[in-house]
Amino acid sequence: MAMNKTAHIKKTVLATLALGVASLCHAEIYIYQQKDGTTWFTDHKSMGDEYQLIRTYGRPTATKSCQGVTEEVLDKRAQAHLEWLKHYSKIYEIDPRLIRAVIEVESCFDPYAVSRVGAKGLMQLMPATAKELGVSEPFNSKQNMRGGISYLRQMLNCYDENIELALAAYNAGPKAVDKYKGIPPYRETQGYVKRILLKFKQYQAATISTISIAKQ
Repeated sequence: MAMNKTAHIKKTVLATLALGVASLCHAEIYIYQQKDGTTWFTDHKSMGDEYQLIRTYGRPTATKSCQGVTEEVLDKRAQAHLEWLKHYSKIYEIDPRLIRAVIEVESCFDPYAVSRVGAKGLMQLMPATAKELGVSEPFNSKQNMRGGISYLRQMLNCYDENIELALAAYNAGPKAVDKYKGIPPYRETQGYVKRILLKFKQYQAATISTISIAKQ
């Protein structure tokens, strides 16, 4: 009886969290240009008559935060955030190894990372997206991971647990994925998905190897 009650509560919490980010299932990055040539990257679809929509785009990751970062440094950075990463991975029912791979590609575990389009923190949340997710301090690692992981869960829900499409949507927006009926032909997005999947597979293999050694 206690187990059934716990399961019911868990499902209720997950359903409530999903409803809270339902509107984000259509988030996308838009590129606008003003008459003076100024270019704007935003997740707002409407910018007014003085702005011309150029195209949508896969959001670039914070590559500056990864420059010169060795595997040793990366692992040391990650250790400081693994407790909350695992905590939210359980709440949102996502493999923690996938989340770790996403954060490595997004920011190399730099909590103060900022991309050239203004995405912030460990999981590179755009300002409007962070606001909708209830993330008031994007450089707060706990808040950023909660927001980013909940958004990734929403993308997985949108695409029936298809990891490739969920990752593409996290980067380029679900509208782009729907438009092209798959991973959009954006160089940034295609590279993004491949890099994360490679890291994810490496972590999966490492886990299997560790279990195998322990049994010997």
